[in-house]
Amino acid sequence: MSRKFQIASKEKRLTLSRLSALTAAALSVVLPKAFAQNKSSLRIGYQKYGTLTVLKGTGALDKRLAGLGVDVKWTEFPAGPQLLEGLNVGSIDFGTTGEAPPIFAQAAGADLLYVGNEPPAPGGEAVIVPKNSPLKSAADLKGKKIVLNKGSNVHYLLVKVLEKAGLNYKDVEVIFLPPADARAAFERGSVDAWAIWDPFLAAAEKQLGARILVDGKGAVSNHQFYLAARPYAQKNPEVLRIVLEELAKVDEWGAKNHKEVASILATQTGLETSIVELSTSRFGFGVKPLTEQVIKEQQSIADTFADLKLIPKRINIRDAVFAAKT
Repeated sequence: MSRKFQIASKEKRLTLSRLSALTAAALSVVLPKAFAQNKSSLRIGYQKYGTLTVLKGTGALDKRLAGLGVDVKWTEFPAGPQLLEGLNVGSIDFGTTGEAPPIFAQAAGADLLYVGNEPPAPGGEAVIVPKNSPLKSAADLKGKKIVLNKGSNVHYLLVKVLEKAGLNYKDVEVIFLPPADARAAFERGSVDAWAIWDPFLAAAEKQLGARILVDGKGAVSNHQFYLAARPYAQKNPEVLRIVLEELAKVDEWGAKNHKEVASILATQTGLETSIVELSTSRFGFGVKPLTEQVIKEQQSIADTFADLKLIPKRINIRDAVFAAKT
């Protein structure tokens, strides 16, 4: 790993130490001997965005955990709901998603735990329309067909932007498709709008000339969350502590080196550099344990989905938050 990723100053080391201490307390860190008995592999689910994918590109986590006998395996998913389904059925141990997927997963009985989050990035998701669309504002969406990935962060985005425009969720026709199929429908003109996140958002802007009708600013926070399967977290808290330490290092470096981050992501995702640079400019950098404010925001989203009957039951976010149990 480049020297750029190393934390040189005492102040920076203390910042990471505080994060590690908070995470260790939240995860009830076991003794090294117990850690040695539990470790063997870490299966990570990732998507085409975010610090976790940058960390994959640097190889820093793989190298550090290899020294402890832990083999890291990476699996790409098209979106958060699919990633958390993988976590629920036991094909991965750890991953990152937006705000809505863990709510849908918890409501469906997934045994997951929130272990950290990135800062808000409301500009990283939007409702877009074709460049020649007559639609000019969110209010114009009434009666229109909008495509999105069910249970993703943009599901909540749509609810909130409609609410701000004086519309109800039932005032539009929502079509559920994963990103690749949604883009195809958008290009064919089969739908009027597409609720989507970066880097798919940036790709649509750059390649299709898509226009942002409304983004998340002033409507949603759009946090990215790090989640782990509860059984894995309870048996391997030291592994998760190391993961968060490495994410913190990459976050600190990435906040000051957007072009380098874009270069790594372009290599990892196969997307054009200009697309990745646009999406990276809308990132939030700075992993932290969940705060009371973030927990309250997640609870508000969960309650909204319950009220709309989009999830089968009401849930308590705090039941799935390690940081809330210190």
